[in-house]
Amino acid sequence: MLVRIQNGSCRNLSLFASRFQMPRVIVSASSSALRSAVVEEIHDVLRKTARDKMDVSVGLSGGSMPSIISSGLIALDDVDWSRVHFFFCDERIVPFDDPESTFGIYQKELFSKLCPEPVVHKIDLSEPSTKDVAEAYQRDLLDFFGAKNGYPVFDLLLLGLGPDGHTCSLFPRHKLLEVENLVVAPITDSPKPPPNRVTLTLPVINKANKVIFIVTGDNKAEVIKKIIEGEQPSTAYPASMVQPLAAKPSWHLDQAAARLLTSAN
Repeated sequence: MLVRIQNGSCRNLSLFASRFQMPRVIVSASSSALRSAVVEEIHDVLRKTARDKMDVSVGLSGGSMPSIISSGLIALDDVDWSRVHFFFCDERIVPFDDPESTFGIYQKELFSKLCPEPVVHKIDLSEPSTKDVAEAYQRDLLDFFGAKNGYPVFDLLLLGLGPDGHTCSLFPRHKLLEVENLVVAPITDSPKPPPNRVTLTLPVINKANKVIFIVTGDNKAEVIKKIIEGEQPSTAYPASMVQPLAAKPSWHLDQAAARLLTSAN
């Protein structure tokens, strides 16, 4: 399940099977235990990264994640949030006050309650097309990371999982799974509404120093088993193709999502 990127390529999935390693799986017995475990690991990454560099880069996902992590992050009293740069792993092209807006949810539940204020790199929706929105956000990322000739390297990406195995806005067997030359890609035919979105690409995700998946719900159990205990990555389950080279990903699961696993560590 470890996806190896050579020269930005992720074409030949058979190459990745030889680099397979089991992810770190943490199953929590309750919602509160899950929130605590997730925030503890995020806190650990923030503290360790801040020791070595001035700015810390974090990519956020939507769905149920804001409600899981926000209160715990707000309670942290030893984080200099002014040094934390928040980005978005994907975003729906909807107004910021729309319930589907990932930025809108985080602004209400997290950003507005952190002190000092973090640096939030929100996506500019004033661009005329989804393609233009993606290009503008890609420029923002490249300017911040200084990655003119390569992929940005995030300190931390927080990812979710759909019942179909999608993560970010990378959907099963979609052509975006083959994209190599973009940091941020537009999608106008998302099988899950709304159809217009922008998303980080797989090469960028797999360059991250740390990836944490947060997955809850009985409806994720079957796909979790296929991803965690599967033998190789598959475009049928895009999240199975997420395996950064820097460190194995962590999968934080509730008991419902983990119910079909034979083991967890």
